[in-house]
Amino acid sequence: MIFEYFEKTIPEPPESYIRVDAERLRKFISLVFQRLGVSKEDSKIVADVLVTANLFGFDSHGVQKLRRYVDFIRNGLIKAKFQIKIVREGDVYAVIDGDSGLGHVVAYRSMEIAINKALKHGIGVVGVRNSDHFGIAGYYALMAVKKNMIGIVLTNTRPLVAYTNTIGKGIGTNPIAIGAPTRNPPPYLFDCATSIVSVGKIQVLAKEGKKMPFKWGIDTRGELTDDPEIVLREGALLPLGGLGEALGGHKGSGLSLSIDILCGILTGAGWGPHITYKRRPINIGHFMAAINIEKFISLQEFLNRMEELRAYIKSLPKHPKANRIWIPGEKSWLTMQTRLKKGIPIHKAIMKDIEKIAKELDLESEVKNLIK
Repeated sequence: MIFEYFEKTIPEPPESYIRVDAERLRKFISLVFQRLGVSKEDSKIVADVLVTANLFGFDSHGVQKLRRYVDFIRNGLIKAKFQIKIVREGDVYAVIDGDSGLGHVVAYRSMEIAINKALKHGIGVVGVRNSDHFGIAGYYALMAVKKNMIGIVLTNTRPLVAYTNTIGKGIGTNPIAIGAPTRNPPPYLFDCATSIVSVGKIQVLAKEGKKMPFKWGIDTRGELTDDPEIVLREGALLPLGGLGEALGGHKGSGLSLSIDILCGILTGAGWGPHITYKRRPINIGHFMAAINIEKFISLQEFLNRMEELRAYIKSLPKHPKANRIWIPGEKSWLTMQTRLKKGIPIHKAIMKDIEKIAKELDLESEVKNLIK
């Protein structure tokens, strides 16, 4: 019922988009990384993370990021062959060095460690250094959810956001994701940046030649702007809450700093200006946690209580201008069902870049099979 409703509310993408098959796209991306020297197993992980982002509707973190990873491997900023090392370890914790490898693989292996520790001891916490951009944080939180655990994932980024009452890029978008199992799909999944919007969305708008629908950033004078090019080039994104303190911009800034403490200061990774895309190590940090629900409460009781929580939120008086009350994770799950059926919409400008990558890596025959 809800799927049919959701599917009808999604307008067809404009003519500037084409739809591609998810499974074929996953195979193509895996081949791209294999051609760059990444192992088959690691390539499949990266491909799955990127395609999952597109399926969930997080297009800013999907295939539009492919060029970045390709160029970073070619330029030596990311290693195609890397050795993840455990630097410190105890029963419930570990510190991981990602060896300047692909962040998706480093994060995947780190969450596996956190989950295994949680299975034995109730909780597993893993701090990561010397990693890179890992895509959507929610992917790794869902790894824990699939094991009937709560997953918590944090990561820091290079400076892209203006700290409250400052001008210029001073702090990261530093996202957070929290996932929890539910009796019926979709699982609970909260995944967001601590900036007012992710930089990936700004990059997508810039590639499509569009203005920002809202003034999500400021220019060099501190004035609000709707031009994504200005924000990317010399301006800055705003923290969650927006400009100043009136609507809570200082809270977004505080969340970003808190994540830098856990992902950067605590792990030995970079933070703020110490994360750079100009040389190796980029040194992005992550912080993963898996919580074994059954060490706290029976799984069945937890699932029952989650259903009670969902029912309560859904029963609240709906705002007259709202079409529906949503729980975190619902829209992403429904978007995935729709895109698995119809195909993933990709802007022609991004598709053109994908075709260029395919030509560079002698994968032209593969890219022709993507269109749904």
